[in-house]
Amino acid sequence: MTTELRALRKEDWNVWYNNLVRAFGGPPEAAEEREVWQALTEYDRSIGAWDDGQCVGTAGAFDFRLTVPGGSVVPAAGVTMVSVAATHRRRGVLTSMMRRQLDDIRSWGQSLAVLTASESVIYGRFGYGVASYRLGVEIDTVRARLSVPPGTDDVRLRYADPAEVLDVCEAVYARRVAERPGMLVRRPGWERVELLDTDRLRDGASPLQCVVAERGGGRGDGSEVVGYVRFRVKSDWGPAGAEGVVMVSVLEALDPAAHAALWRFLYGIDLTAKIVAHRLPVDDPSLHLVSDFRRCGARVKEDLHVRLVDVGAALRARTYQAPVDVVFEVEDSFCPWNEGRWRLVGDAEGASCERTADPAELSLSVRELGAAYLGGTTLTSLAASGRVRELRPGAVAEASLGFHSSGLAPWLPHG
Repeated sequence: MTTELRALRKEDWNVWYNNLVRAFGGPPEAAEEREVWQALTEYDRSIGAWDDGQCVGTAGAFDFRLTVPGGSVVPAAGVTMVSVAATHRRRGVLTSMMRRQLDDIRSWGQSLAVLTASESVIYGRFGYGVASYRLGVEIDTVRARLSVPPGTDDVRLRYADPAEVLDVCEAVYARRVAERPGMLVRRPGWERVELLDTDRLRDGASPLQCVVAERGGGRGDGSEVVGYVRFRVKSDWGPAGAEGVVMVSVLEALDPAAHAALWRFLYGIDLTAKIVAHRLPVDDPSLHLVSDFRRCGARVKEDLHVRLVDVGAALRARTYQAPVDVVFEVEDSFCPWNEGRWRLVGDAEGASCERTADPAELSLSVRELGAAYLGGTTLTSLAASGRVRELRPGAVAEASLGFHSSGLAPWLPHG
């Protein structure tokens, strides 16, 4: 490979970002979107591949904070904006950028790297494992009825300008972050992404709308915001009448009644026949409110990929729902500092993970550790597929029970 890798300079951002947009094959972004992503770019964490003065590869990393099992928030590098020019495919550009990036992440003292992949087959060879999934639904609101819990009628709903209620909505989001592994603390500037509302994002639908759920006091007087939903409505008509679609961007609620009240509102929007949501947790409680699951068009898609950059530090950062004491033989040819035997001892109070010369009891690659890290994928299922080898009878069951999340399923709230 003859390309040069170097940290991104501010004066090169437009050329660098143009390469990214071209590689993804989409139309040019609106100036508003482009400005937001330029503001969020962390230049010292971004690299470009250059060949004879032309940018032919891009990769970046956001400084994120990720919730892990046990509720702790752990620094993680959010890998982003990865692209290779079509003229330079299969020349080692991507591998060189991934090599440089993981070395950098290690030097920053971050034990985890995370990403969402445009193509899911790409990142396994660099040690990333699929650690969470997302649920998409297309609910036929004409045929699927909704049943709500007691207290739903006590929740007040009102339309609000998305920008005007951003702060209170962000406060609801912040209270939810510790509840689920995989959720991200919203870093400064990221709230702007939530309000992006360009023609491309609307896709023929209405401007972004927001409804907030409140309880206590009167409107704006001593009341508490306990949930919100952002959505668009896409008008459509068929031979029998209105067939509009409610396109849900995000729905957050602090309790079951607020959650149900917001979903009931979405069901009742006039001139619509369908609700579409692309990013829900796989255990989203809305599925228990509908009368006919088959009318929900539910489908699951892989989402957050996790890479343990420092095996010992990463495994120490989370807790384990059941006591575990096991020696792992870890394979990691791309980050050889992780290879070898590690003894993990942990429970619900904390954990230690250190190198050891003791005999290995489980053998796996760092990819499987990444997949199991947030507790949504079990080591038992990975062992059943042959990707984890049991060297001591009972070791898989013990470790799998400890790793598994006893609470809510891991979920990434935004890309």
